[in-house]
Amino acid sequence: MRFIRRPRWTLPSSAETPEAVFASRRQVLAGLGALALTPAIAGGARAEAGLFPAPRNDRFKLDRALTPEADNAEFNNFYEFGTSKQIARAAAKLKTRPWTVKIDGLVEKPLEIDAEDLMRKLGLEERLYRLRCVEAWSMTIPWTGFPLSRLVALARPLGSAKYLRMETFNDPKVAVGQAKSWFPWPYVEGLTMAEAANELAFIAMGAYGKPLPNQHGAPLRLAVPWKYGFKSVKSIVRFSFVEERPKTFWEALGPGEYGFWANVNPKVAHPRWSQASEQVLGTRDRVPTLLYNGYAEEVADLYKGLEGEKLFV
Repeated sequence: MRFIRRPRWTLPSSAETPEAVFASRRQVLAGLGALALTPAIAGGARAEAGLFPAPRNDRFKLDRALTPEADNAEFNNFYEFGTSKQIARAAAKLKTRPWTVKIDGLVEKPLEIDAEDLMRKLGLEERLYRLRCVEAWSMTIPWTGFPLSRLVALARPLGSAKYLRMETFNDPKVAVGQAKSWFPWPYVEGLTMAEAANELAFIAMGAYGKPLPNQHGAPLRLAVPWKYGFKSVKSIVRFSFVEERPKTFWEALGPGEYGFWANVNPKVAHPRWSQASEQVLGTRDRVPTLLYNGYAEEVADLYKGLEGEKLFV
């Protein structure tokens, strides 16, 4: 697996906010308005022995401060549980242990594996990533997980596999949003094999040094930081290697507004709003949006020759 070049926007270690300073601020925040969310956060954040916190991979740094954990915990999209951003209490109803993950399709041998066994098998590391929502707000998050390429290697896909299709759970008795028949449940997302093999593509199983809270997509979700956030499917139960391009959730729901690629591009507006800038969650700063969310050096080559595609929405 090739190592990515150190991106232009990374900071030297000397310029980072000291870990102790960030941790103390987080403790203060956690002791204030976040108290009401404590049961929802704790319910999804049981630290499996020996796995959390995972060592940080210092090749993935940021030029912004991390989003405070308390802010991150109370501002989430998870349509399975409703359209509110304050979705943590509703999402806490989802039982995430045990959690079986299926890997099938065009592979040498399909398999089923428990999510905790998967994280132990593939190992964990922490990476600092930007997250840019199509709604024009952004976060910066310390994800814990493993490169998606490790799961691809475990699956041993056949040469005929061109896409990786990912599917979330479907349980309308628990997830009230899934009882809404006008949504095309279950939530489906997909990547090309080249995108899945890119070293930035990441399966997150934790955040802020702990297992994922339910509202973030416990126990495992996708994190592809150069794409809009809706591509990062949550609470995944199935990875299928397929030949035909999957019809994704938002593409099926609103093909005039959302496409398969969903790459961040400030020059291409959403049909109903500009994508030229974003509001940074936690600071409320309005900042310019960067092409591919600042990861152009690592991913632009994936899209050469695709000029005829609807790349960015």
